[in-house]
Amino acid sequence: MRKYIYIIIILLFTTQAFSHTSHYEGLKKIEMDVVLNGEVIGYTNYYFEKKNEILTVKNYTKFKVKLLGVTVFSILSEAIEKYENDNLIYFKSNTFQNDKEKYVNLNYDKSSNKFIINGSSYKGEASLDCIIGNWWNHKIFQSTKQISPLSGSIKEQIVTFVGKEKINIKNKEYLTEHFKIKSKNQNLADDKKLNFDIWYNPENNLIIKVSYSKMGNWEYRLKNFE
Repeated sequence: MRKYIYIIIILLFTTQAFSHTSHYEGLKKIEMDVVLNGEVIGYTNYYFEKKNEILTVKNYTKFKVKLLGVTVFSILSEAIEKYENDNLIYFKSNTFQNDKEKYVNLNYDKSSNKFIINGSSYKGEASLDCIIGNWWNHKIFQSTKQISPLSGSIKEQIVTFVGKEKINIKNKEYLTEHFKIKSKNQNLADDKKLNFDIWYNPENNLIIKVSYSKMGNWEYRLKNFE
């Protein structure tokens, strides 16, 4: 019960903080290792540029899973997000998953005050309380819905605060807040469900580590930031 009270307090007193991309003012890049069963197999990197009140975030992700020297799973993805006055106005991604193409084209429509999505898994409108499901924006802890950055599908989520924890990444210790994100709809197929553990460092507003289990133990670990 105390955990849920703590979550309510966080949302009441830090909603404004969670909603501001200005927390990333001056940030140039975030580099993360993609790790499977303890082995680094690739990366997901974010690059930031602020110009004329528009924040642009570019993401490049690449990793391969090999079994006996044969690639059994791979991701190659590029994405770009744009924010104006802290509000998402544009997102586009192109992804090859096992050589199958996926995509998202999202634009903010002023007349309807909604997002318009043309994606490989979903085409239609989305409310402004949705967030792109990525690992740089800590607003993901406040949102009740996330948009797949690969296909545009929308999933409702439940965010739970687990507790404060110290974790060590690359011989550096961080005091983090541990959150868990799960799908609200537990009737989804296992490969469609959200089930992430996320460690966030409020001191520098960075997500330090993400972990989940899906045909192995996956982690996204902070490698470097500038």
